[in-house]
Amino acid sequence: MEKVMCPALFITAPSSDSGKTTVVAAMARYWRNKGKKVRVFKTGPDFIDPKFHEIASGQPAYQLDLGMMGEAICRRHLYQAAKDADLILIEGVMGMFDGTSSSADLAAKFAIPMLAVIPAAKMAQTFGAIAYGLAHYRKDVTLFGVVANKVGSVGHAKLLQQSIPDGIAYCGYLPRDEALALPDRHLGLVQAQEIPQLDSWLDTAASLLGESCDMTLPQAVSFEYEPQNKHVLKCNQLLKGQSIAVACDAAFAFIYHDNLSLLQNLGAELCLFSPLTDALPDCDSLYLPGGYPELHGRTLQQNHVLMASVQQHVASNKPVVAECGGMLFLLDTLTDKQNETFHFAGVLPGNATMKDKLQGIGILQVSIADELLKGHCFHYSTSDIKLQPIATAISTGRFGSSEAVYQHGSVIASYVHWYFASAPQVVANWFLGSSLPKHKIS
Repeated sequence: MEKVMCPALFITAPSSDSGKTTVVAAMARYWRNKGKKVRVFKTGPDFIDPKFHEIASGQPAYQLDLGMMGEAICRRHLYQAAKDADLILIEGVMGMFDGTSSSADLAAKFAIPMLAVIPAAKMAQTFGAIAYGLAHYRKDVTLFGVVANKVGSVGHAKLLQQSIPDGIAYCGYLPRDEALALPDRHLGLVQAQEIPQLDSWLDTAASLLGESCDMTLPQAVSFEYEPQNKHVLKCNQLLKGQSIAVACDAAFAFIYHDNLSLLQNLGAELCLFSPLTDALPDCDSLYLPGGYPELHGRTLQQNHVLMASVQQHVASNKPVVAECGGMLFLLDTLTDKQNETFHFAGVLPGNATMKDKLQGIGILQVSIADELLKGHCFHYSTSDIKLQPIATAISTGRFGSSEAVYQHGSVIASYVHWYFASAPQVVANWFLGSSLPKHKIS
């Protein structure tokens, strides 16, 4: 087992919407501005928050999820980051102890001290009671410190600081200011690349946090990894010589770095393109990840060159792997919440409609050719697809979700955002296409 040391903090909160992303981004930008190399991770299968962390830190941000990725992959990511970073920050999910694979579970697994972001509006000494409760609820996690969010004044901040019990560090505050609030929409925060002046916002948040306390790097944590474990990929170069076009823009942005890395490790050549502006590049196969096609419906349906090139690609029996929003783009129509209907590629027979309420959420898995492929769903649309599913992905958690997996010619489509590294052979077969009909799927 190889070991490396690196300062690290796990940023958590009593609940969602406490300001974790803002504080993590501010801390990452603060230390980056001090000349430090910061690596940021996000707990759970989140696509949106990591983009803020990437812009704040200037480094790629990866997900960490014990249920979807497994301990070995999480351990490898942390070990590799620790080898050349000056600081590792991990943003938690929901509240500190919420869920079957909670933030506290992940922090305890890797012995990383936690820092809680506590919203302090309309609160004084109770702030200290919340901090005390978070620190003592479980013995296997360490609450290093707290950050106060939505603070009314300097005097308010002093009251909060004085309430903190001994043994818990005060790590500053951010003021109650609408200018610091990040805009959101139905799938989470508005995407980082859509926010004007984001760099200026990050610098402001970093300065405010840094001015509120004496910022010092946290203690170093030992990260271990065994390079020759059973999770080492054993099917290299299955996609050697294969060119894969990857949709990547504001409409199709929900992509795991790990998925692209796996395709490249399998030997594929990737070509990123924008369905909003481009035609489909010359390629052997197509990857359509999720995103917000419903917000860009007019632009997409007016890209007639793209539609024609995708239709020709499918007619030529070339493979397509489509996830969630990527699947919606392949349907005949998509109707948004304003009741406007967009005509899309029409290579999957069916229609979809956006809804006001969440229609599917959770970590799911499906058995394909004796491999267990895992992924995640989170969508606000319903669809009527005129095909019989070839498989059903089943929830591994408490939400009880299930999602159909469709095959139509060389197209594989589902609401599930797949985590490719969970079943590399299956994924390779999908992008090769020739073995699709031979899959034993259950």
